[in-house]
Amino acid sequence: MRIAAVQMDVRLNDVPHNVGRISEFLRQTARAGAKLAIFPECATTGYCFTSLEEGRAVAEPIPGPTTEALAAVCRETGSWCVFGMLEASGTDVFNVAVLVGPQGVTGAYRKVHLPWLGIDMFTTPGDRPFAVQDVDGLRLGMNICYDSGFPEASRCLALGGADLIALPTNWPPGAECMAAHAVPTRAMENAVYFAAVNRVGAERGFKFIGHSSICAPNGDVLAAASASEEEILYADVDPARARNKRIVRVPSKHVIDRMADRRPEMYQAVVESHALSRPRDDAGRPG
Repeated sequence: MRIAAVQMDVRLNDVPHNVGRISEFLRQTARAGAKLAIFPECATTGYCFTSLEEGRAVAEPIPGPTTEALAAVCRETGSWCVFGMLEASGTDVFNVAVLVGPQGVTGAYRKVHLPWLGIDMFTTPGDRPFAVQDVDGLRLGMNICYDSGFPEASRCLALGGADLIALPTNWPPGAECMAAHAVPTRAMENAVYFAAVNRVGAERGFKFIGHSSICAPNGDVLAAASASEEEILYADVDPARARNKRIVRVPSKHVIDRMADRRPEMYQAVVESHALSRPRDDAGRPG
């Protein structure tokens, strides 16, 4: 399956403009043969909101107007897309990645790990398990931005059978190391394809660093974007390659399998509760 990673600029607080551009890009990637196109975090809304109320004004239910509009483009093109938006659910606002196809919404992932930055200062932490969705035979998992700094998130998706992990992101300055090293590492350690799709442009003093990339299950970079330009990356994904976790470097002498060789009984410390305070706690926000 050919996939596309769309590194684009986004207008803060202008959902109609952003949805229109996503629709244009989706038609373009479909014409290029991509069955799945991945867009940045908060691609429909922008990210640098200064209050929950400001973010809530552009948040929508799922399904809702934005997902319906993009589902119509997916039906038109016979393709799928992953994009970031803000979800309104009761009194909560979630930072989400949504999978939409010709039949509508197939999956929605609520961001679990929230940095003290932009709208994430005010959103509710994700409350759903990491899940894998089917895209015409390709098993897709979703994380968002800061999640990539927590290996447990992508490992849960790999254990759930993901062939490809899509990471819509809004990396600002300071995240260059994540873009360069975390993406191929998450791909390699889980033997999955990994597509990190960042944005470019600036909002309220934050300049986003681009450097979107798509990596193969061995960590090789298949396609990479610049730091500042809108670009579309393409790569061909072979699910069979991601599903074969056994790596034979020298037959009968050097064979590894990072799934089968795990020792879960030794990892208890990773999931134990702790009493450390988070930045949102220090700032008086709910923990």
